[in-house]
Amino acid sequence: MGKALSRILFITSNRLGDAVLSMGVLAGLLDQHPGARVTVVCGPVPARLFDGVPGLEQVIELPKQKHSLHWWKMWRACVLTIWDVVVDLRNAPLSYALFAKRQIHLGRAGKMNAHRVVAMGSILKDLPQPAAPKLWTLRHHEDDATALMGDGPILAIGPTANWVGKTWPAERFAEVAERLVGKNGMLPGAKIAVIAHSSESALAQPVVDALPKDVVINLIANTPLLTVFACLKRAAFYIGNDSGLMHMAAASNIPTLGLFGPSREEHYAPWGDKCLAVRGRKSYEDVFPKDYDFRHAPCMMMDISVDLVESSAQELWNKVK
Repeated sequence: MGKALSRILFITSNRLGDAVLSMGVLAGLLDQHPGARVTVVCGPVPARLFDGVPGLEQVIELPKQKHSLHWWKMWRACVLTIWDVVVDLRNAPLSYALFAKRQIHLGRAGKMNAHRVVAMGSILKDLPQPAAPKLWTLRHHEDDATALMGDGPILAIGPTANWVGKTWPAERFAEVAERLVGKNGMLPGAKIAVIAHSSESALAQPVVDALPKDVVINLIANTPLLTVFACLKRAAFYIGNDSGLMHMAAASNIPTLGLFGPSREEHYAPWGDKCLAVRGRKSYEDVFPKDYDFRHAPCMMMDISVDLVESSAQELWNKVK
């Protein structure tokens, strides 16, 4: 084992999902260099994901600004420190202008036709590959999750995504959830936790409304990300759209079924031995037109049937239980 690092600067994504997938790289560094002090640079959305990182000194939130002015904020905050290693998964030119004994940049690996976990992990040649995502919680996250989830088996579902084209219909989520927790389902008698941020209530609340009130755990709220992660660890199974929440579920090591339409499962499938990506009859190329309008396009997941999701969930459950 090499000499322990004293200072790590870790520059990662604005997006929640990519930030989760990048955390295997950080975990690998910390495994080999225990005791290192860590500064994380990321967007505001995933910022609180790093609160439990061992040795965390600070998280620098970097909202995007015109003309890439946000990178000057990063440079001013970091330039007076001599870093033992700078790991930059954003390929920011100004990170090269920081004082560092070692610079590691995603570079061409970011354009690999491979899963993001494989691509990002490949930049660290001296670490075990692939670099599976790992998240750390604090005691209060675990305590709060226990209070929210209660006892007994739980099916967790994530009916939202960062744009509407990637969201499976709410009524189908409700139907498959009821089948799976019914007396003939794979989780008979289980509760159903509906998880979403309060800003996503327009997509998530219809799922809650379509389910019997006595089985629902309503987690549509401004719940801290690591508390959400702790809640996911207490679930027996997860079904959700391709989203950051799906990647958090996979990182929690519960069986995770991800639903895909206008996004590539070869790049973003939930990562791990207990995971499965599902799409309908249409390939990504068939689903995603060149002139796609992110703001106004409808759901592009209609070819995924309730029967397909139910059978895929049962297949995964049989494999891992």
